[in-house]
Amino acid sequence: MNDRLAELYRGVATHATANAEHLAALQLLTLVMLADNEINDTEVDAVREISEEWRGDEFPFEEYLRPAIEDARLAIERDRVVEFLDQIDATISSRVLRSALFSAARDVAGADHEVTPEEGSILAEVAVRFD
Repeated sequence: MNDRLAELYRGVATHATANAEHLAALQLLTLVMLADNEINDTEVDAVREISEEWRGDEFPFEEYLRPAIEDARLAIERDRVVEFLDQIDATISSRVLRSALFSAARDVAGADHEVTPEEGSILAEVAVRFD
C-alpha cells in the first residue's frame, strides 16, 4: 500500500514499548475506521496491510484487532474521542511511527473511496497531533 511507511518504520529500534505503541496505532486506525459507524472489509484490509508493513509477523494483528475495535467503539459511544486520541498520543513516542500515522489514517479513511464528515473530523484531530 505505502512503501514509504515501511521505509520509515525500518529506522525504528525495537524496544519494550513497541507493542504498546503499535496497539495504540491500531486503536487510532480502528477509530478512523469506525467513525462512520460502519466496518467494511476494504477498511479492515487497509488497516491489516498497514499493520503488517509496520510490524510484519511480530504483531499478531487478528489478536489485537477486536480489542482495538472495542476501545474505539467505546470512545465514540461515550463521546470521548478527544480523550482517546490524547491517550494514544501519550502512548506513541516513536518519532517515525508518529510521522506515519496521519498518512495511514488518511489511507484508512479513503479505503472505501469516501471520507465521511465524521472521518474528516477525526482526521483533523489526528493531523493536529501527528502530522
